[in-house]
Amino acid sequence: MEAWIESLLAMLSLPQYGLSTVFVVALVSATLLPIGSEPAVYGLITLNPDLFWPAVLVATAGNTVGGAISYWMGYGIERAYERVTHKHVEARALKWLERFGAKACLLAWLPLVGDPLCAVAGWLRLPFWPCVVYMAIGKFARYLTMTAVLLWFFPGGL
Repeated sequence: MEAWIESLLAMLSLPQYGLSTVFVVALVSATLLPIGSEPAVYGLITLNPDLFWPAVLVATAGNTVGGAISYWMGYGIERAYERVTHKHVEARALKWLERFGAKACLLAWLPLVGDPLCAVAGWLRLPFWPCVVYMAIGKFARYLTMTAVLLWFFPGGL
């Protein structure tokens, strides 16, 4: 069993598989599932330092696609909610988000609130493409910062 796990990890660290693994982990972590993708990015870069920029860009792309999926989930849930209840929800957080609009999606990188923020942007029917652009900018900054910090403090791996 241990040899199988080691061979699987070795295969996933190869550049041709590692980047796709980072993409999938980043995509899933951007939905409402509570997992982080930074360890996958850091692990790939530790094993393949020349993949720093490709890994950061692939993680950003996967995380942004996951944020877009959350956006559409929020959009669909809002439509279903209004059909069933014939009510429009008004709350302080929703009003704050409406005031800032798509720019609030810059905060999609934040732990705990970032992923639901994407869903709420869809709920409010904020413009999709501006939201995606702001999500991508925030998520890119997070991956760049987190990966650089991890490599600074743990240059040879954990």
